[in-house]
Amino acid sequence: MRYEETVLIDAPVAVVWGLTTRIADWPAFLPTVRRLTRLDSGELRVGSAARLDQPGQTPAIWTVTRLEPMREFTWATRRTGLRLTGRHLLEPAGAGTRMTLVLETAGPLAGVTSVLFGALLRASLRRESEGFARRATAVR
Repeated sequence: MRYEETVLIDAPVAVVWGLTTRIADWPAFLPTVRRLTRLDSGELRVGSAARLDQPGQTPAIWTVTRLEPMREFTWATRRTGLRLTGRHLLEPAGAGTRMTLVLETAGPLAGVTSVLFGALLRASLRRESEGFARRATAVR
């Protein structure tokens, strides 16, 4: 299953990219992140991992699988019967940024997850995109 939320942000791509890749700062402005602990140091890169604690979920280790500067940050985690992939896609939109957040679920429990939690997942993506937009316009 695929869930997607797009928002136009009144801030340049460089500002939004900085917020997107400084994941340790997310708990300060994203209501969907209670705690985040980097498991490595330095710039975010393919293979970087973090322990992510989100409301209503058990903590999970997310690992970066794709990083294309100023365009895409993708990471993934596994839970019993489920693989979750989160994508942060950025593109210029005039003087601002179009940010698309994508959550993909796969595996034997993806269908059940969609039925039970699909609305919650959509709402979480919406809240997360709003958090990025608020923060980016505040710091630009």
